[in-house]
Amino acid sequence: MEYVRMLSTLGLMGAMRSLSAAFETATGIHVDADFAPTLALLKRLRAGEAADLVILTREGLDEMIGEDRVIADSAADLARSYVGLAVRAGQPHPDISSEAVLRKSLLAARSVAYSRLGASGVYFAALIVRMGIAAEINAKATIVEQGFTAERLVSGEADLAVQQISELKQVGGIEVIGPVPHDLQSPAVFSAGRMTNARQAEAADRLLRYLASPEVVPVLRQSGLEP
Repeated sequence: MEYVRMLSTLGLMGAMRSLSAAFETATGIHVDADFAPTLALLKRLRAGEAADLVILTREGLDEMIGEDRVIADSAADLARSYVGLAVRAGQPHPDISSEAVLRKSLLAARSVAYSRLGASGVYFAALIVRMGIAAEINAKATIVEQGFTAERLVSGEADLAVQQISELKQVGGIEVIGPVPHDLQSPAVFSAGRMTNARQAEAADRLLRYLASPEVVPVLRQSGLEP
């Protein structure tokens, strides 16, 4: 069976699982996918890991284009992703509708889980500095090296989890409260591109065309992404 090797940021994991299956059914091309935070993927690509297609944050993809690892003309923006908060299923939903109440809710939490390597973690670390509560939050934070922060809600380690909404939705037994107020957000854009040294260039191009097509929009929306 023909296959295409794809490295993708965690934010698209939920959507890509069903999209890969649909693509395989339609084309007979198997998608061999591996998911990790963008910063971890950049490190692996710079260390020489082979792939045909990558999905990274737009900034990450631009770095790879700048280093001639990804073909500039192949780049396609797929989805916009917002950072949100979640609680364990059945727990009350704290108010996060404005900066003032979000600040209060974060300070009231026993522990906030956020990721060290993901785009959401980098954003959240800067946000709490900007809000003047970094020392208080970090003193009791549950820092996740990589993976899904909402798993720490299920295990009882944290009261609140912060991550891209599409990543929070990957975990069962939790409830997404909603996005961080839009005036505090700088949404991540996830973009795909073909590797310069792709072995399966034609298959990668077919997958890219499919991912940029209107038929994937409902799947992206369902997984918490904005096309």
